Amino acid sequence: MSNLKTVELPVIEEVAPCCPPLTSSALSEEDSVRMAAMFKALGDPVRLRLFSRVASHPDGEACVCDISDVGVSQPTVSHHLKKLRDVGLLESERRGTWVYYRLAPGVLAGMAGLLTAR
Repeated sequence: MSNLKTVELPVIEEVAPCCPPLTSSALSEEDSVRMAAMFKALGDPVRLRLFSRVASHPDGEACVCDISDVGVSQPTVSHHLKKLRDVGLLESERRGTWVYYRLAPGVLAGMAGLLTAR
């Protein structure tokens, strides 16, 4: 019998940025509404900290039980995570009694692409 442990590697998806860089052309109304909602969600310090904790988690996803110590109550943490999920920054999956969060595919590349000068 082998003592080797099977490790599942994350799938890296190539996702095109949602919008052209701000310096290349004007945003469409649809793109500006979508990006404004994302930046507005990240404009709250607690949401930004939660987003950062998910993004920097070693496994690429984080259980709400591992990231909820941000100085607010658990219902408030759930509210902020829902806001981040609603604007497309996070995805979630329920496993038993816990919810696990991960960045939505391509979200960082999309936001970085929008802010990168060409």
